[in-house]
Amino acid sequence: MRAASRETYALAIGKLDGIARSADATALAKIGDELLGVASLLDREPRLRRALSDPARSGADRRALLDGLVANAVGTDTRTILGEVAGGRWSSAGELLDGVENLGIEALLAGADQAGELGDVEDELFRFGQIVDGSPQLAATLADPSVQVGPRATILDALLDGKARPVTVRLAKVALAGFGGRTFIGGLTRLVELAAARRDKQVAYVTVAKPLSEAEEERLATRLKALYGRDISLKIAVDETVLGGVRVMVGSDLYDGTTLRRLSDTRHALAGK
Repeated sequence: MRAASRETYALAIGKLDGIARSADATALAKIGDELLGVASLLDREPRLRRALSDPARSGADRRALLDGLVANAVGTDTRTILGEVAGGRWSSAGELLDGVENLGIEALLAGADQAGELGDVEDELFRFGQIVDGSPQLAATLADPSVQVGPRATILDALLDGKARPVTVRLAKVALAGFGGRTFIGGLTRLVELAAARRDKQVAYVTVAKPLSEAEEERLATRLKALYGRDISLKIAVDETVLGGVRVMVGSDLYDGTTLRRLSDTRHALAGK
């Protein structure tokens, strides 16, 4: 987001966080669903997005426009958050849409946090992403843009029924609809990172040839915490093709100490001689 959008989004997040301090998990889940519903409306109505981000309109005018459209469909807390959204400045209509969608996600994550489920939701999203990524046919089916979201959401429901928390399923459906313009897997990955961030953790994606022991995981997390200065949430994938060693990605930083990488480097060195 550019400066104007970041400022408005920060104010809206402040409203949400203030509400979250006294709201229960059920109320926050409702706020999240309502905000995501408004995001869907904005996605369908480009003229409305443009009107709500038009700098020529006063903040009061924009607030009245949005409130008139959603007043009977959302609760008081959601209207308060949306009032901050509509009354502020946005650098573009697209950033307004992204802001409302992100607020909906943050409300759902706050609800999971209130329920003591946020770490589990984070893990469920990651594991489901691994399952989908490991099945090209399933990945292609869920990401097929020629099929409406509804039928794909039905498949997702069947896959996760009884295996994931309701908020995990709801968030996965946001990814299915193209969260922030991302691919399905990209959306799931971003949701994992947002869940970790709400727990004040940095995600480290770890690839190994065989599962790490609990002691090995703890040592790795401790070393990464010392390096990055914050708690680390390890997301471990087992891939026998790496043969041995560890590959770790934190943000844009990649540390590849796998046997496969060393063999590849050796081959390249020999080929260059």
